[in-house]
This record gives sequence, C-alpha cells and structure tokens, in this order.
Amino acid sequence: MARPVHFEIPADNTERAIAFYETLFGWKFSLWPGPMPYWLITTGPAEERGIDGGMIQRAHPGQGVVNTVDVKDIDASVATALANGAEMAVPKMAIPGVGWLVYCKDPEGNMFGMMQADQAAA
Repeated sequence: MARPVHFEIPADNTERAIAFYETLFGWKFSLWPGPMPYWLITTGPAEERGIDGGMIQRAHPGQGVVNTVDVKDIDASVATALANGAEMAVPKMAIPGVGWLVYCKDPEGNMFGMMQADQAAA
C-alpha cells in the first residue's frame, strides 16, 4: 500500500508563510541546497507520527497544497493513474540525490505527486 510521505505548500510570500507556520505549529524551515529555491519543513521528531514537507514559491494563482505518495515504480504508477482518469500535470523529473517525481491531477482535478526513491536520480 502506498502512503503519503511529503506535502508541499505553495506561497506567494514565503517569508510570511514561514513565519506563520513557525509561530502556529513550531515547524522548522531550512533552505534546500538544490538547484531551485525550496524550503524543507520539519514538522516534528522522526520518531513521532507524521510527515514532513516543503514550501515552494507559488507558480500560478489557485495552486494549492500537494500531497506526495511514495511508489515503488513511478512509470507503472503513472500508467495506472492515467488509465484510471488522471491527467499528467508535470512530467517525471529527477530530484538529484532523492528520486523521481511526477505530478498528476486525479479525476476530480486535485493535484498529487508520486515519488520513487532513487539516490542516483540526476
């Protein structure tokens, strides 16, 4: 069974959003050292129940929170999603040192991500 492993919050003003979530929930933010501005969100200790996430600069109006699900075979999962009414939103891309990521929209128009772990992804 595939489980959500990450969430993403888009923000128009990342500084304002970071201050909000730090104050409200005590979340910790750190700038990812990757090729694009991306803040990693730690929501609590690893041994406690829950998932961590990330924050991105909002790319377009209406862009909402996205949950990403861990999958064993991203290509097979994409094929299954599309065969069952999903639309491709962002094609498969490498997240260097992390894995392969794709974004789809479910039949109701909700965006979701699928990630296949692969440290060799480049």
